[in-house]
This record gives sequence, structure tokens and C-alpha cells, in this order.
Amino acid sequence: MATRREILLKISEAIKELYGEVEARQIAEIVVTECGGIGRNELLVEPYKELEIKDIDRIIRELCEWRPVQYVIGRAEFYGLDFEVAEGVLIPRPETEELVEWIALESSSNARILDVGTGSGCIAISLRRCLKNSRVWALDISDKALAIARRNSLKYAPDVEFIEGDALADFSTLVSEKLDVVVSNPPYIPRSDESSMRRNVTDYEPDTAIFVEDSDPLIFYRSIARTARRMLKPQGKLYFEIYELYAGEMRAMLEAEGYTDIVVREDFRGKERMVCATMVS
Repeated sequence: MATRREILLKISEAIKELYGEVEARQIAEIVVTECGGIGRNELLVEPYKELEIKDIDRIIRELCEWRPVQYVIGRAEFYGLDFEVAEGVLIPRPETEELVEWIALESSSNARILDVGTGSGCIAISLRRCLKNSRVWALDISDKALAIARRNSLKYAPDVEFIEGDALADFSTLVSEKLDVVVSNPPYIPRSDESSMRRNVTDYEPDTAIFVEDSDPLIFYRSIARTARRMLKPQGKLYFEIYELYAGEMRAMLEAEGYTDIVVREDFRGKERMVCATMVS
């Protein structure tokens, strides 16, 4: 049986040409801690303790094929929770945690919230847990995404209400109450950027959850903003995760759609990645 350190080095060495040494080690740590059932501190403090990870050869083989580590192990950490993920569902990102934190800090504990394009359910479920008296709806067009989101919800926030619906259609009649918050992390990467992205994204993550055509990169934002106007209470808030290169265009579009008090925020990398707009009274 190998030690924790030996397994860590074996994984890192196998994938460092794909990801570079730093990211390869981070991926290896995820495998060792998640599949080995240990915390990161345990790995650092007792690296020479023996550890058995089932299917380690399969795991390394799939990582070498650019398959994202989250799909390989079947889960992704988000906001302190382990969310089930699989191909067909977007992998939650750290910057989206910042969006959740912003909403949680600005919303009342009994807020009425809709998450449009919920994917794994990470935004909706995290907000429901943060805001103890809230009522949360989560909408997605994908049956597979909704099935995974429901399973995640059963673990962490079983009263989140899931809805099948299209972000590009009028979904305003699918929720029974006026809302305090509408939030979305829709597709926003221009198709022209695909060739510069790594294969762990382009070969495995759902194309329809990532890319938009260059001819209308704000198509999802505009549609959601228009529908949200029929759903939000006066002074209700609309939150988006955005593509940093379109922050100016986002502000102009939201103003044109009748929203006020538009605030753009940077993420932890210093990129303009979040926006909040207020429904006029």
C-alpha cells in the first residue's frame, strides 16, 4: 500500500504536462483528500501515512485524458458543501461563491429568490441555507441538471423548488410569488474564445451552459432581465455573473431595460465578474 505522499506525487507527475506543476498538485490534493476521506491538514501533517484509493489507475487515466477532476470523483466543493456533478452539468466555480456571498449579505432572511439556469443547484441551495426563512426556486432547461440539483437539494436544502423552463422564454408564470431576488449565471463565453480554452472545459463541460454566439453575447442576460421585470417586487434585485469583457455593455443593457442603481463588482482575481441592478418602484 502506498503513502499519501506517494499517491499525491504519482497523480501530480502524471498530469503536470497538461496543467503545470502548481495546478497538477492542486488536482492531486483534491483526489487524495476527497477519495481518501481525509482533510487537507491531515495530508500535510501526516504525508507518510498509508492510504488506499480504489480505482486510482482509472482516476489517473481519466485525468490524463483532460477529464475534469470534479467529474472524475463525481463532486465539486462550493460554499463549503460537496455538490454532486456529472458531465452535462456545469462545474461550480470559486467566483460564483462570491456572487452568493454578495446576495446573502444584501438580502433579508425571508427573501423570495429565483435562480435561473441552476445547473447543479449550487447557487439556489447555498442561498437557501444562508437565508433561513427564504423561499427559493431554481429553474433549468436540462432534465439531467434538474435531477442532479434535486439530489443535491435533498442533502442540504430539501425545500428548494425546482422548475423546468427556458431562460430565453417567458418563465414569469412559473413562480407563484413576487420576488426579492433573481440571480443567474448564464452562458456568456463568446464562441470565438473556444479555441483558446483548455480541453478539460471544451471536451467535457456542457457546451450549452458555457458558450453564446458572438453576434449576440448578451442574449441570455437581456431575456432574463426582461422576464425578471415582471417577477421582481419594487426595489427587487437582479444579480448576474458576467464576462469581464462585457461589463460596460451589461451596464448599458440593464439601463436600457429600465433598471437602476447598477453596480459592477470585481472577483478575487480583480476581474469585473458580477453585477447587481435594482427594479424601479
